[in-house]
Amino acid sequence: MLNNADILSNIPPLGGKEGAAGSHREVVARWRVPMYGKVYEIEFEHGTASGKRVLWIDKQEVFRRDWMFKLVGEDMFKLEDKRCIIRVDPMPGFRYSYSLFVDGKSYEQFTESQAKALKTWEAKLGDNFYRIVLEKNTLNIYVNGKLIEENGEFVDGGTDTTFLEDGNTFVLSARTSGNKREGIVHRLTVNGAEVFDAGGTTTVPENTSM
Repeated sequence: MLNNADILSNIPPLGGKEGAAGSHREVVARWRVPMYGKVYEIEFEHGTASGKRVLWIDKQEVFRRDWMFKLVGEDMFKLEDKRCIIRVDPMPGFRYSYSLFVDGKSYEQFTESQAKALKTWEAKLGDNFYRIVLEKNTLNIYVNGKLIEENGEFVDGGTDTTFLEDGNTFVLSARTSGNKREGIVHRLTVNGAEVFDAGGTTTVPENTSM
């Protein structure tokens, strides 16, 4: 494995803020970073002739460094409250590898830890898309990246947290599994229909009722 990014070639312009040089972009690596209920898309441009480096987050230009003499090295930036570093290393044959570090961890380590700490559901109701993320350690719930303020209600065997979005009723339940290894089991329903976690988007009929 050469590095921890998706290495890209012959990529067409991807939109966002264009630089003074025009629409041509030299995106060489892309990462998707889950954090606080959102998934940030990070793109990195590297001009191997000029040394130019440009960072894009969610199609917005964050920094641009043109005509850098040194083609390798590190660039630091902040994502939410996390310190991030993109490192460019040389490889044989005038090639380069690109690595991302988030909060002191490699991209792989960070995303693996996030996968363990977060539980994610995706649902589509008509034209509306919802991404619901539960932070297991804090019990914070995010809907499309926005923290909701609802508190859980104690019920037999656990808690239910109910919240409304666009007239749709979501219920996130937490129940003890009775198995120490499995721990707490979390389940999400919207308008009474179960939304399945990670691995795909659940399409819920708009006329589904409790």
